[in-house]
Amino acid sequence: MAGAGAVGQTVPMAPRVTISTENGIADVRLDRPDKLNALDTPMLDGILQAGEQLAADPSIRVVVLSGEGRGFCAGLDAASLGAIAGGSPGDPDPEFADAYAHFATVAGPIAERMDGRITNVYQQVAHQWSTLAVPVIAACHGVVFGGGLQIALGADIRFTAPDAKWSVLEIRWSLLPDMTGIPQLIRLAGLDVVKELAFTGRMLSGTEAVDLGVATHVSDTPHDDAMALAAEIADKNPDAIRGMKALCNAAGTRPLAASYLEESQLMERLIGSPNQVEATMAYLEKRDPVFVDPTG
Repeated sequence: MAGAGAVGQTVPMAPRVTISTENGIADVRLDRPDKLNALDTPMLDGILQAGEQLAADPSIRVVVLSGEGRGFCAGLDAASLGAIAGGSPGDPDPEFADAYAHFATVAGPIAERMDGRITNVYQQVAHQWSTLAVPVIAACHGVVFGGGLQIALGADIRFTAPDAKWSVLEIRWSLLPDMTGIPQLIRLAGLDVVKELAFTGRMLSGTEAVDLGVATHVSDTPHDDAMALAAEIADKNPDAIRGMKALCNAAGTRPLAASYLEESQLMERLIGSPNQVEATMAYLEKRDPVFVDPTG
């Protein structure tokens, strides 16, 4: 796969997130294992920076998103909840100072949109994975709570360990899911199921999450299986894969005429393009294709 990213390259992000790339696959890991990858300000910043870096890299074909340690993500750092309630920090660790300042002014930042985007900062942390041009596969284990669940929902495909714990947990704190989770859940699981999960905050096993449509596959080794699927996708024409993700994301959000027209326009651009010709010739000649990176 020519141009498919540096081999074995590990890029340190802002604190809390790492990215390793190989053969066009970006292995993105939330890296705060001592706190179950809970979301504080440095974690939010790191996730946003990771998304922006990946969006700007045409060599990336697929992203695998996971969490280090004992869980995928425990959601909002509980130490930040005191600031929402107007309390004082319960943890003297100075790393929480920014989080208290952030959440103490909760009404302003949450109502503001990011420049040129439909999201605020918190929503963008989850939404950016669905708007990334390439497929994103989440590998979930341990806890997948609240904001962590909403980040996982931003992925295109979700592998989960059978004993993982999934929960729309915000009702525990008398809050609501505000990181794009409700619209994403309704597309996956249906209105009545989502209402029950949001109203109660009840725990789902990974197996039940798949049964309800919240996750895609049960796996005893979710990261390994996510990487294997990523490798399979990365061997396909990246132009076609990007086009299919765009069509799938837009389905049901606009009139059929608009979807049908974009489908035709994308196909018109694909037929006879260098990567399409290379894929066809490689298949006929029984060899691996060598693709060029997309230019836009």
